[in-house]
Amino acid sequence: MFAGETCMMRHRLSRPRATLAAFGVAMIFATAAAAQSASVAPATMPRIGTVDERYQSYNVEMIEVTGGRFWRPYSPGLDAAHLQPPPAPSDDDTPAGMSSALYAYRPPIDLTNARLRKLAAALGPAHVRVSGTWANTTYFADSDETSGSLPRGFGSVLTHQQWRGVVDFSNAVDATIVTSFAIGAGTRDAQGVWTTLQAERFLAYTRAVGGRIVAAEWMNEPTLAAMGGAPAGYSAADYGRDFKIFHAFARQSAPEMLILGPGSVGETAELKTSDMLTASLPTHVDAFSYHHYGALSLRCGAHDHQTTREAALSEEWLRRTDATLAFYRTLRNEFAPGRPFWLTETADAACGGNPWANTFLDTFRYLDQLGRLAKQDVKVVAHNTLVASDYGLLKDKTLEPKPNYWGALLWRRLMGETVLESGVPIQEGLHVYAHCLRGTPGGVALLAINNSRMRPTSLTLPAGADRFTLEAQQPEASHVLLNGRELGLGPDDGLPSFQGIHIPPGNVELAPASITFLAIAEAGNGSCRN
Repeated sequence: MFAGETCMMRHRLSRPRATLAAFGVAMIFATAAAAQSASVAPATMPRIGTVDERYQSYNVEMIEVTGGRFWRPYSPGLDAAHLQPPPAPSDDDTPAGMSSALYAYRPPIDLTNARLRKLAAALGPAHVRVSGTWANTTYFADSDETSGSLPRGFGSVLTHQQWRGVVDFSNAVDATIVTSFAIGAGTRDAQGVWTTLQAERFLAYTRAVGGRIVAAEWMNEPTLAAMGGAPAGYSAADYGRDFKIFHAFARQSAPEMLILGPGSVGETAELKTSDMLTASLPTHVDAFSYHHYGALSLRCGAHDHQTTREAALSEEWLRRTDATLAFYRTLRNEFAPGRPFWLTETADAACGGNPWANTFLDTFRYLDQLGRLAKQDVKVVAHNTLVASDYGLLKDKTLEPKPNYWGALLWRRLMGETVLESGVPIQEGLHVYAHCLRGTPGGVALLAINNSRMRPTSLTLPAGADRFTLEAQQPEASHVLLNGRELGLGPDDGLPSFQGIHIPPGNVELAPASITFLAIAEAGNGSCRN
């Protein structure tokens, strides 16, 4: 608990006037309700697990690579009541059952862009997952030349040049490739059984141009099979039959490639994960993959599964990722015991994200999710997306960083692969996650999140630390401050130096709606010696 104004101000960082005013309001509020506080002991925090060196990863949707109709941008100034699109017939590249008015054409992404490569490389090593709904019906051409007609049963074409661009990007930014395969009508024989022809061509070409697919799901989101381009009436038994064909093919043709699955997103009346896994026996995956979105975006208009910007910092919202993992943990334990989890697609909301995914509000979810899942045997988390739509880490047109990118970069620079138990229970206004400090033997990194909009909280440290605090003048702002200074790219797209402010042992204030990393180089934790 704070001992008075002098103690409260001791570790407060310099702030712009608007932020100081907001802090003053919080101070008044604090006189009526004492701030929460906790003490931590970094030297004795026990090791509770590890994450993959590429734990923090990202998606580039297949439709971005080929070009096509992806989520239509929100219209400025429209509220939720006006965001629902009028009915419209579907096009070939519009997922089944979805209105084409939800989508707008976007040209193929330029993966040679120097800014994009520099910013992606700064997040490396990572996995880049190239998949998504449209990958299920993407035709892999047999040359760089494409005819004017699309082969029957497919929705888009991936050329050799485009896939070579993915491989080159992957190699340039230290992001190994994760993907899925086409499973639509065009990949099937006369009896509707999946064939390996497209997958064989895809793998062979990847190797020929110096690429390697390190892991793959057979298809994207099988629980939404019809929307994803599977044949009408596709059943769990059909899935099991086809997955066994894929499993045998992958083990023979790409034995080094991890088989991920099932890659479900929610449970539907159409297909249930438990039924698909039962039908797939006796085959097994190398890692249990799943997708998580806490809500559908306003864009998709399903009012019973939406959220609001007012809820973006709430405990109920932040713990939704735990509920999804708990559901899939039961299935993992039954059908793939001991296999690690990979969360291969996640963001604030499905259908392109909500408008506030572009703002500092969503950075709380982004970083809190990484902290939570690292403690629960999730080895890889692939954010959707690197660039495209509202939930991208970078802006669509300019490729400038959004607030989530800055949070991702701080995580990458500070949070190591060894996960520690912070000893601080999650409570409103105080979420504390601990890892070994990257590149510093014996060092500990803390991520301390104050998700209260009004109340300051605090941590007591027994050792000095370098402090990195992310704030914004308002949580809904699209610009973020690090230690009181606005983050942005420098000349020639140079990244900030990210110098922390050294603070002595003692009480560390965590202002309302702030995110603080603490690098404790001299912690002396025995689990962090390697």
